[in-house]
Amino acid sequence: MATSLQTSSRVLPLHQSPQARPTTVPAVFRAAARLLAHVGHYQGDYCPDPFDRRSNTPHASRPLSIVAAIRCVASPQGDNPHRISELSEAAVKVLAGRLEVDGEPAWNDEPHHLEGHVAHWGDVEGRTTESAVAVLEAAADANEVAA
Repeated sequence: MATSLQTSSRVLPLHQSPQARPTTVPAVFRAAARLLAHVGHYQGDYCPDPFDRRSNTPHASRPLSIVAAIRCVASPQGDNPHRISELSEAAVKVLAGRLEVDGEPAWNDEPHHLEGHVAHWGDVEGRTTESAVAVLEAAADANEVAA
């Protein structure tokens, strides 16, 4: 049912804005941080049961890895952690450049390796949702200052 506003003899539809999608790397980091804070951080894969063998729950409602959260919020509907976009790849590249795993930076600039570097950082034993959220928020702050 559409909501409308009647003015004199015309009926104007009220503006119903779709949920805003991030359009910048810092906005992707902030949206991914909010999503992880809501669903939790997942280690070892994009999300539990990524091939839906046991669950019908939407992927964006399950705990997510950092890369999956970034891809999810950068996807057109904001719900697909498997969809790669230019914006999600740019965000992964920036984040990979900020993270070290075992004291080492990302060793290669190829997108697949950058994704693996971010995933390895998130998969470190004891990595918490709070630390993943904090790193995303810090990356957003740093990227806004640099821009």
